[in-house]
Amino acid sequence: MSKASGKTSLLQKQLWQRERRAIAFLSCLNYRSGELSNYLQSIACGVSELLEVDWSVVTVCQKGFEQVLASSIDMGKGEHIYSLHGLLTGTVIEIGRPLAVEDALKNPEYGQIPEGYYAYLGIPLRTAEGKVIGTICSFHRQQREFTKEEIQVAEVFAERAATAIDNYYLYQQQCEFNQILESEVEKRTAELRTAQAKLVEQERLAAIGEFAAMIVHEIRNPLTTMIMGLNFFKKTILNPGAKERLSLALSEATRLENLLSEILLYAKPQVLQLGELDVNEFTRELLQLICEMPEALARTIKFIPSPHPVKILGDKDKLKQVFINIVRNACEAVSSGDVIIWEVKNSSSGQACINVCNGGEPIPPEILAKLTQPFFSTKSAGTGLGLAITKRIVNAHGGEFSISSDTASGTTVTVQLPVVTVRK
Repeated sequence: MSKASGKTSLLQKQLWQRERRAIAFLSCLNYRSGELSNYLQSIACGVSELLEVDWSVVTVCQKGFEQVLASSIDMGKGEHIYSLHGLLTGTVIEIGRPLAVEDALKNPEYGQIPEGYYAYLGIPLRTAEGKVIGTICSFHRQQREFTKEEIQVAEVFAERAATAIDNYYLYQQQCEFNQILESEVEKRTAELRTAQAKLVEQERLAAIGEFAAMIVHEIRNPLTTMIMGLNFFKKTILNPGAKERLSLALSEATRLENLLSEILLYAKPQVLQLGELDVNEFTRELLQLICEMPEALARTIKFIPSPHPVKILGDKDKLKQVFINIVRNACEAVSSGDVIIWEVKNSSSGQACINVCNGGEPIPPEILAKLTQPFFSTKSAGTGLGLAITKRIVNAHGGEFSISSDTASGTTVTVQLPVVTVRK
């Protein structure tokens, strides 16, 4: 056998052994979505061993930077991120095809190589859609050529690495999408439950309203006759004891009549006549009326308007009823000469926030929780429906009604109403 044929036979045997080793490496690769780093580490080590180079890395490249995802040698802890500008890796990304450099020092036009290395092989990582997302880079401390067969071996590993990285990112995106979807489903489910609860409550109140209207009508007619009869006796001559009893009976009959009116007002559905209102202007107008109420005399009501216009859609008459009731309660809670703070704010959540604050005695928590319940009252002559009606009106406007109370700041009643959305 001639020397030439012997050399060819030896080369073929070496190629065959390399192919067998490459197949063995590829068959051992086992990728799952949560094991990307180990998988890429096996690829980097496999390329280094098969090509007999000193160092191989798998990188992902985005927005002018490369991040090393796996390395055949220990690079230390932490993330390894480098600018692609001026690097051999940047050239591979730019041209989108394999780049083999026998001596990078003699060929600086291709880019800079890590210090201490001479030979370089860069293979782009290309997804099934043809997008280049990174590289497999191999470095050697001595000058050397890379054969066509070696480049083909590295390309096979690059295809596996690109597929794994692409699938991993798709998997991550799918997980994020699932989380967003689950969150949205939970949100919509909660909204649906809230809407269903409101619908059930509206139906319940409608039924109560019909029943209450019937009862109020049945009671009011004989009550009116009784009041007329009692008023007739006021024209007669009575002794002092009888007059006192007559006055008490009339007072109780009037109180019962007022109670029936409030029951009817609370129970019937809130039908709103909506119109655009500037909250600052609305409050200023209402303040003039409220200051003349007996409860407000000798009290100072300080109005703090919003620095910017705050507009809502509201029923002007019903909202007057709301704030007359709130401010009257605040005036009754403080002594003569005290100050009531009435403030309008425009919150960042798209709500008009209206606070009425008084520095009176704090309300105990056990009472605070019951204040908006029907027929609960701390006043001897109260019906217990004022704040219940107030809350219903606010809720009918799509708003929220709340009361807070503590020793430091007194009691604050807050009404939040949706502001008018300006369409561009």
